[in-house]
This record gives sequence, structure tokens and C-alpha cells, in this order.
Amino acid sequence: MRRITFDLDVLRTFVTGVDMGSFAKAADRLGRSTSAVSAQLKKLEDQLGTPVLRKEGRGMVTTPAGESLLGYARRLLELNDEAASAVRGADLAGSVRLGMAQDFGEHVLTEVLGSFARVHPRVRIEARVARNLELMDELHGGRLDLALAWDGGETALHAVEVARLPLRWIGAAGIAGAAPDCGWLALDGRAREAAAPDGPREPLPLVSMDAPCIMRNAATAALDRAGIPWRIAFTSPSLGGVWAAVAAGLGVTVRAGIGLPPSLRVLESPSLPSLPSVGLRLHRRSAQLDAPAQRLQEIVLQAMAAHLPRIHG
Repeated sequence: MRRITFDLDVLRTFVTGVDMGSFAKAADRLGRSTSAVSAQLKKLEDQLGTPVLRKEGRGMVTTPAGESLLGYARRLLELNDEAASAVRGADLAGSVRLGMAQDFGEHVLTEVLGSFARVHPRVRIEARVARNLELMDELHGGRLDLALAWDGGETALHAVEVARLPLRWIGAAGIAGAAPDCGWLALDGRAREAAAPDGPREPLPLVSMDAPCIMRNAATAALDRAGIPWRIAFTSPSLGGVWAAVAAGLGVTVRAGIGLPPSLRVLESPSLPSLPSVGLRLHRRSAQLDAPAQRLQEIVLQAMAAHLPRIHG
């Protein structure tokens, strides 16, 4: 059997295009022309002797062969990037302090800490998971070097814009529905009102983190604009408490849909008003970062680039 030696540059184009859902966007991200990207993909299919992409509507999706290749391509690129980082940062030493919003504490933070520790074993990394306000206080007080946090409207002198993510209504996934005590949502997810059409509507129960809270403000503002009555049914200082209360059927909440437990689901209901998007920033303590903080910033941004397509999806 003929051996195939993959071109990592071609694999990076393939993975980026699939992740972004557009090879035109991938070309822009990678600093290439669309014709160059097309040539790379043709080279890949010629190597394999089978298509890795097929047309669907106006876009392209992976074939079964392409889907199989995608997982291996991610692993090859991750190993390549890790090896390059390890060689470049072999002599890197010191310490760095990172803060993250609670939405990212379980999945992204674990990945970031593992990646950083493997390639920079001589750098001591301290991490803190907290709410936005606490992270900003820690950053401005010089107790954090980097903070991945939601855009709460504060001045961001030294921040990298990571993404804007649409906010979602979140409810329980099981038989409890989303708000069984007020009848706002039927068990099949379609909206219905608890009262007769000519009677007053029962307030929608909301679950949120303690004020001040960006997501809570977005939820109540959207409901007020739509003329929908609401009440705060449960508050918690932690995101875990919010997830537990929603799973128990105490009400609905608003988040970006990141790291949802299996007991929760994104709600699609015509009776729930549309929500805005929220910005995500990587805040830096100063414009110029030292070498450990600069490397950590790169790893955080790489991790988010890998997670964001799944979040959008």
C-alpha cells in the first residue's frame, strides 16, 4: 500500500475551514487566497484518492472519509503545535496568573492548564475561576496577568476581543420542562401561556446569579421590552447553583450555552423574546506582557478557537 505523508499546512487549512464553516473565511484567517485554499484541498483529496468534502446547499460539509480524517488532523496539528511550543519555550521560567469566568472553568481551563504545563514545566501557573466583577478587580489590582471574561461594558484598555456569542434561554432537559409551575413551556418545548388569552399571564420564573449579573440584566431587559412579566425564583453566587436550580425545574436562565450539563437544554420558544449577543474578551494587566504571560495568552486563544465553533454550533 502506498504510504501517504500528510502536509500539516494542508491539514491546518482543512481543519480551519471545517471549524469556521467556510473555506472563504478560512482563507482570510490563514492569510491565503481562496484559490490557494482550493488547491490545497484538491491536493489532499488527490493524496487520499477520495473526496473529503461535498456540497450541501451553499456550503461544504465533510464526507465520511473527511469526518474520519478530521479527528486525526486535529491530533496531528495539536502535537505539532505542542512540539513547536516546547522547543521555543524550553528555557521559559517564572510565574503567571490567569483568571476565567465560571462558564469556562470546567472544560477550557483544564485544557489550558494541561497544555501550558506540558510545554512550560518550569513556569508556575496560578489560576482563579470567579465572576466577572471579581476578575476585573483582581486584574486592576495587579493580582492577575490575564482574565478571560464577559464584556460587561467596562473600559478595556488592554484586551483582546475573542468573540461575540449569542445569549440563549436555558431550561431543564427532562420532564420538568423549563418552568412547570407557571406553564410557560409545554413538555415538547412549544410555548403556551398559563392563563386564558384574555387573562393576566403568570410571571416567568428566572434563575440567575446574584446581582450584578450581565446575563440577568439581559434577560430582564428582553422580557420588559416584550411586556412579559417575570420574577426572580432563585439566585446563586455560583454557576453550578444556577445549573442545579434550572435542572430542578425552578425556572429558566440566560447564558451563552457553554458547558451545559446533560440535564439542561437550549430552549427554542416563540413566547420567549430574542436576546442580544455578549462579548468575550481576554483582558491583560498591561499592554506589554512578559514571556510567560504572552505564551499563556497564545494557548488560551488557541483553546478558545477550538471551542468556539462547537459553541456556535
